[in-house]
Amino acid sequence: MTTVRVEAPARVHMGMLDASGDGPRRFGGLGVAVSRPAVVVEASASDELTVEGPDADRALAAAQHCRDALGDAWGARVRVLEAIPAHAGLGSGTKLALAVTAALSSLAGRSPDPAAVARMAGRGARSAVGLWTFALGGLVVEGGRRPGSAEPAPLLVRHPMPDEWRCVLVTPAAEPGLSGGAEEAAFADLRPDPDRSAEIAWVVLTALLPALVEADLVEFGAALSRLQRLVGDAFAPVQGGTFHPQAGPLVDALLRLGAAGAGQSSWGPAVYGVVGSEAEGHEIGRRLEAELGAGGRAEVVRFDNRGARVEEVA
Repeated sequence: MTTVRVEAPARVHMGMLDASGDGPRRFGGLGVAVSRPAVVVEASASDELTVEGPDADRALAAAQHCRDALGDAWGARVRVLEAIPAHAGLGSGTKLALAVTAALSSLAGRSPDPAAVARMAGRGARSAVGLWTFALGGLVVEGGRRPGSAEPAPLLVRHPMPDEWRCVLVTPAAEPGLSGGAEEAAFADLRPDPDRSAEIAWVVLTALLPALVEADLVEFGAALSRLQRLVGDAFAPVQGGTFHPQAGPLVDALLRLGAAGAGQSSWGPAVYGVVGSEAEGHEIGRRLEAELGAGGRAEVVRFDNRGARVEEVA
């Protein structure tokens, strides 16, 4: 019996180019794939459509959406072996839906392109960072969606992260960031700020991306930290500050302890710092433990330059 296995990396969302969505294209954004945590899904043929494992309800909704899109009344057994922590800011819902869709499409003998996978999964309505990090890994910049369009935002830039760089990924024991209806309301309350949007674009194009191409960690980190505060200031009216209340002190701590750059992923509460080596990351993580508190977690992870892996297994 054929079983398709999909493993997809989490993503760190580094911000939106135009948070208010006031331009000719809405939002735009950038982010990077990280090796852990990850979502791992297996799918095999079955008489009925069943889903088991962590986040089974969300996986079932994605499977049903995919089956409707394919137009077939086939069954499948879907097993979620690993899931990304929900509502932490690491793209759990998008990566799970894309992984389930990719597994079922492969099982059905289909090879849809990334945009088709997003449509079949019902994802990419606002940000396509999750889609492009799923498909390609590395750091991606997407250009935003035209209002009224059903197409995911186009990919503008994809560049691998340097092999030696690491991400110190920190998840405090805190209330989750905004999602669902609260997230929709938050975006509706945002007000246009063309000057901020212009500065965000300037930082991305003239500092962050050139530094990445040249593997200049110091310049990249400074640009990233500046970018994160600009983006955070745009969302401050709806999230109670530049960062999630429990995330802000951890961003400051990462920078104080030696991270080249740091910020909050999406709505948080997960935060991250970029460092130049595995050893440096572990030292910062060790020193951060005293400030993290009970129930929090700091992990040194690689950046993922491959994207999702789809394969048949015995």
